[in-house]
Amino acid sequence: MIAAAPPRCSMDVSIILVSYNTADLLAECLRCIHQSPPTFRREIIVVDNASRDRSAEFIKTHHPECRLIANATNVGFGRAANQALQWAGGRYVLLVNTDAFVESDTIAKTIAYMDAHPNCGILGVKLVARDGEVHPSARYFPTPWNMFVHRVGLQRFFKGVRMVDDMSWDQASVRHCDWVPGCYYLVRKAVIDQVGLFDPRYFLYQEEVDHCLAAKKAGWDVVCFPDTSVIHIGGQSAKSEGVGLVYSIGGQLEAQKIESELLYFRKNHGIASAWISVLLTTLGDAIIVFKRLVKWRLPIDISVHTKHTTLVWSTFRRTSWGTRPTR
Repeated sequence: MIAAAPPRCSMDVSIILVSYNTADLLAECLRCIHQSPPTFRREIIVVDNASRDRSAEFIKTHHPECRLIANATNVGFGRAANQALQWAGGRYVLLVNTDAFVESDTIAKTIAYMDAHPNCGILGVKLVARDGEVHPSARYFPTPWNMFVHRVGLQRFFKGVRMVDDMSWDQASVRHCDWVPGCYYLVRKAVIDQVGLFDPRYFLYQEEVDHCLAAKKAGWDVVCFPDTSVIHIGGQSAKSEGVGLVYSIGGQLEAQKIESELLYFRKNHGIASAWISVLLTTLGDAIIVFKRLVKWRLPIDISVHTKHTTLVWSTFRRTSWGTRPTR
């Protein structure tokens, strides 16, 4: 017998955790969530993406209060979050990465802010490392041009170009922005009812960028709320795939990042934007090699940038020019 989905808005917040080989972090993540004072009704839904480290068994044994969805294969972050929606009975849906640790007041404060600001559709918070370093928390939409300027280090020549990770604003003030990172992503259920959650074409990367763009087009505000913070380690699921894979030019994660960028540009800005992204990336690789040759930075591994350019073009082709995912 299949259990019925919960009635709408039977909770204040539905907290969704997507786990992939992060069993060592799940305990701390959940401990931090449970330290929140009982001032709001909550439920926790964990989606495990076929972890090899017994993450699902850990939830079953130590956290039976959580609803567990155990996937037979890794379906990606956005698709896994979408799976949890059928069980989400909250007025708000909160996505928390397993490597993100909330303060005891974080959830209550962010819910209170959204209750007081009915046009705020999506809310993020100040993100900090364990050593207290503030990470970019209020971000701006990527374009082929601002990504190119940043990659080749031309910011001083194009000061009017807003970078994705603009850190020039007062980090203590509430900030309206374009998008907030998905490691702490509080979204109003009304937004999901209107525009959905994540586009399932994104396996990893860009899903929250795309979602925030859809929400803003629908008239909702996206806000970074710095009056509370979340400690975010970052990249732990990706690192489980192998040391250095995240940063390797030919690695699976690099290919996924390129794919998601192409899907995003093609979907939201058309075929011309996708082509411009590919051409500027190719030019960027060439400029980086040229700069290193001029400055005699040895050894110069030209093959790294050649492989990167080849990967960009091959991914562009395999996605049918940015129209469909490869997995």
